Amino acid sequence: MSDLVVPDASALNGWRKSSRSNDEGGSCLEVLDDHPAGVPVRDSKDPHGPALVFSVAAWSSFVAAVRAGELRP
Repeated sequence: MSDLVVPDASALNGWRKSSRSNDEGGSCLEVLDDHPAGVPVRDSKDPHGPALVFSVAAWSSFVAAVRAGELRP
């Protein structure tokens, strides 16, 4: 679970889209690198919506699990 919620993610600059996202309207995640509070994550289809900020350790564990195929249905 995230430690912090940014109510309007558009207040932060420097978002990058996930390499797994596409331009066909599918699921799109954006992350913000080098943020002092952790790793903010938002839905690219809702740029003014909230961003969840995860600790670097939690985000790293999540990414490692995805890469290892541990989170597939």
